[in-house]
Amino acid sequence: MHCTNCGKEVDPKAVICPSCGVQINQNAPIVEGEGKDWLTALLLCLFIGPLGIHRFYTGHTVIGIIQILTVGGCGIWTLIDLIQIITGSFRDANGNPLVKKN
Repeated sequence: MHCTNCGKEVDPKAVICPSCGVQINQNAPIVEGEGKDWLTALLLCLFIGPLGIHRFYTGHTVIGIIQILTVGGCGIWTLIDLIQIITGSFRDANGNPLVKKN
């Protein structure tokens, strides 16, 4: 299956394209409990956010590489990601929300 926005090949089960972040399969269910750990992503973004390691952790490899090269978009991209993680709107590469484990 290919993304209609960027043309890259994506996993047929993916809800969001890992390359460009566009929702590719509106009918695919988002599986609860399958996302990456919220606290891990938060700590990675907080302490080494400009390196984009939180993006690699959540499966956004291409965006992670771009963040390394731009030092987190001069910190702005890192700040936006941090706000998204804190508010719960950040999703992993498969479109699953981050999971807050007890």
